[in-house]
Amino acid sequence: MAAIASIVATGQIGTFNAAETTLTANDTITIAPGKEQLLLLRNGTAGALTATIDGADGTTANIPGLGSVSVAAGYPITLAAGESKAVRLASISLYCQGVVSITGASGMKATLFDI
Repeated sequence: MAAIASIVATGQIGTFNAAETTLTANDTITIAPGKEQLLLLRNGTAGALTATIDGADGTTANIPGLGSVSVAAGYPITLAAGESKAVRLASISLYCQGVVSITGASGMKATLFDI
């Protein structure tokens, strides 16, 4: 299990380095409360992969108009071979409670930005 380090993009001017981390079967990210974070995923493998973002403390959430919704299984992001996707972690904050793991994405590349 590897921890994905975030890249502080706040205050950067022009071009800056944005190293990718190659994911294993189970990696972690650190949520920075009060900061906007963007996770970029890139699937350079030959097949589709589904990265699941799952906070250890996420169980159920009370959503107005829907009631109790389970977030226990995590937030799946499916990428076809060669595809890239990004997710604003604040937009899926109910899935990012506690220690946050990314599973099912071995071989995928990830970059985490604090913006």
